Amino acid sequence: MTVEPIRDRSKIKKLYHYLHGKDPKYGLIFKFGLNTGLRISDILPLKIKDIFTENGNFHDYLVIKEKKTKKEKKIKLNDTLRKNIQSYIINNKFLYDDYLFPSKKGAYIGKIQAYRVLKEAAVLIGIENFGTHSLRKTWGYWTYKMSKYNIGLIMDTFNHSSQNITLRYIGVNQDQKDELYSLVQF
Repeated sequence: MTVEPIRDRSKIKKLYHYLHGKDPKYGLIFKFGLNTGLRISDILPLKIKDIFTENGNFHDYLVIKEKKTKKEKKIKLNDTLRKNIQSYIINNKFLYDDYLFPSKKGAYIGKIQAYRVLKEAAVLIGIENFGTHSLRKTWGYWTYKMSKYNIGLIMDTFNHSSQNITLRYIGVNQDQKDELYSLVQF
């Protein structure tokens, strides 16, 4: 099964509200993926100090070294995500060296645990072909549409080698094929 982006905004909202209600930690993981396009393996190990300075201000950029590519990535967190992070941190009374998404066993939530919770919620909401990578693909899909189809910038952000790879990755080629099948009707 190939995981897909979430193309329906109402399902994105429903999934977020469900996850946030179940545990704000999972709601924030979901928001983080949707707003940054990062892989789950780069989101889960984040610490408070990766996002905030010692005096409690946001860093200008979230700077990480991607696990998969070993490349440095610099992300300007948007206002929506900043508000969610700030509220979450205040409500949980986190300290500067704490993980943003702590596990009950220590360290941070594992990829399998994150997958289980997110997948279970997606099934309940009625989202098909969902996996943790759907968050990254959803960011790409909606960024592509809202940037007036600036595939080059998205391709660069994802470190893809061609526009075709990026279009297939974010599910746009499938959307275009689906439209073709509805054009001719006998």
